Amino acid sequence: MNNIQKPVILAVDDDPIILNTVLSTLKQDYKVVPLTSAKAALKYIENNAVDLILLDYYMPEMTGFEMFEIIRADEKLRELPVIFLTGATDGEGEAAALRTGAADYITKPIRSQALLTRISVQLELLNHRKNLEKLVADKTRMLSEALNLLKIREDVTLNLLARVTEMRDCDTGTHIERTTEFVRIMVKDLLKNPTDNYILTPDEAENIIKSAKLHDLGKIAIPDSVLLKPGKLTPEEFDIIKTHSEEGKNLLYGTIEDINSTKMQNTSEEEGEHVMHSDDFLETACNIAYGHHEKWNGAGYPQGQKGMEIPLSARIVAIADVYDALTSERPYKKAFTHDEAAAILEKDSGSHFDPYLVEVFNRHANDFKKIIGAEETITV
Repeated sequence: MNNIQKPVILAVDDDPIILNTVLSTLKQDYKVVPLTSAKAALKYIENNAVDLILLDYYMPEMTGFEMFEIIRADEKLRELPVIFLTGATDGEGEAAALRTGAADYITKPIRSQALLTRISVQLELLNHRKNLEKLVADKTRMLSEALNLLKIREDVTLNLLARVTEMRDCDTGTHIERTTEFVRIMVKDLLKNPTDNYILTPDEAENIIKSAKLHDLGKIAIPDSVLLKPGKLTPEEFDIIKTHSEEGKNLLYGTIEDINSTKMQNTSEEEGEHVMHSDDFLETACNIAYGHHEKWNGAGYPQGQKGMEIPLSARIVAIADVYDALTSERPYKKAFTHDEAAAILEKDSGSHFDPYLVEVFNRHANDFKKIIGAEETITV
């Protein structure tokens, strides 16, 4: 074994006889750096790597304990194993050293075999700790990469579902994309300006923005003869269109049940009761799909919920959805201007729409205009 490969032991003791004993005992297996003062030792480890320190407890100018306190306060050195050396036999020094985090404690006169064994044990523990830290770092990196991949796949799947929904309704064009951006503007406002009953966590905000794309998912289940009818719908046909809220909820809740079923199949009976829970994202998507046609005054569908009974996510999407429908050209209507659409939202504030969310909408007029191509700047 050459010196470069040998672990480096820093031996600090003001007694040359002790240093000679340490050197003669360890020189075959270790590179020993003998120093006679704590100050010299601190200067040495500023620019040199060591694997373990043998430190005399009592030294003039600076004691080993004072040096140890400095090492423990240094983030780069605090994990360095330190074995104290002392001639005291009362046990008090040993207890104090171990309480402060010393790796071990050896009394003088030094017994060669005990010294070799204790150093070997401490270096083996250090090596195990480093290997464990590397393993944890590698596993953390692998987990992060796996989560990033899952997130990419989730986003691709969401976009695919949204596009499938949009392809079923040729009149909507980029409705889903625009509606999502409108929702993003309002959600960001709520994040920046939390107020009673309108407080969102960052995770909740992200769930609303992402799941807004699925608000019309239930249209997949609507017959083409009704969904693609160019003219005005009959009352019966409109009733069929209205079922898209229920259909969207059923599709999403079916997914939640599938996830829970899969979890149950891979979980012991004892743990089963802790596994059954809804995915927060899918729960938000369900609320939006089912509730974005509810009205503040209770006159909406499918449940006739009113006011704060309607999930906040659904109330946000309701405004974004209607605003885009108003400002989009359809075969049966021209596109309204932003001001015309805003006037309708204001008129229906407190009846169709959440009054506070209409205020949020009004705060970002330029942002909405920008998305529909009617203004030049975004301020969010």
